[in-house]
Amino acid sequence: MAKIQCEVFGDFDLILNSVSNAVTDGSMSATLEDSSDFYGTDSRCAVRVYERYSYLGKNRVSLSITLFQTHEHIYITAITSGGSEAMFFKINTFGEKSFLNTVRNTIEAFTYRGYYG
Repeated sequence: MAKIQCEVFGDFDLILNSVSNAVTDGSMSATLEDSSDFYGTDSRCAVRVYERYSYLGKNRVSLSITLFQTHEHIYITAITSGGSEAMFFKINTFGEKSFLNTVRNTIEAFTYRGYYG
């Protein structure tokens, strides 16, 4: 599993669309599997789940992106999963890290001073 989690700054819809485009443009086989949106009085949440084929691992890898806004703060979490061939231990996470890297630069562009964890 690989993860990026940080606060981002800008327009919620612009961030969401930019990250979504980065996923599908950054991987030939990436597809949006499902999405969900929630709205509250002073909050908003968008969840996107993508999947792609990992040629190196010869399996499928998923990327879940959650964008959450409360008042003026917007937080993003991108988590990959899958891509391991082992039954009990994760041996190769290259496919997960590679999939996460399709959105890393886009997320970093919306962060303050390029911080992400």
